[in-house]
Amino acid sequence: MTNVLGEKIRRLRKEKGYTLDKLAALSGSSKSYIWELENKDPPRPSAEKVARIAEALGVTSDYLVDNSSVSPDAAVLDEAFYRQYRRLPAGTKDKIRDLVEIWSKEA
Repeated sequence: MTNVLGEKIRRLRKEKGYTLDKLAALSGSSKSYIWELENKDPPRPSAEKVARIAEALGVTSDYLVDNSSVSPDAAVLDEAFYRQYRRLPAGTKDKIRDLVEIWSKEA
């Protein structure tokens, strides 16, 4: 049986150039916990840990635990971006909206 969750975490981690240590630090996990998720079958993650790992990797937790999707589609990436955007300070959001307005005029 394939550990789809572990394969996704490993692939996304490597695509971002993260070591086990780096992803562990970004997600508030331990290096050994990330290793176990990537290598044990079946992994036994908590929902909170999956959410933190997904955030660090720029995807949604739904994508990580979905055995049917192989790579994140635009909707998954947009949702992850929007979740991150919602936590930004108001001034940063204003700057992003200004940039989008400039870019949309160029299109």
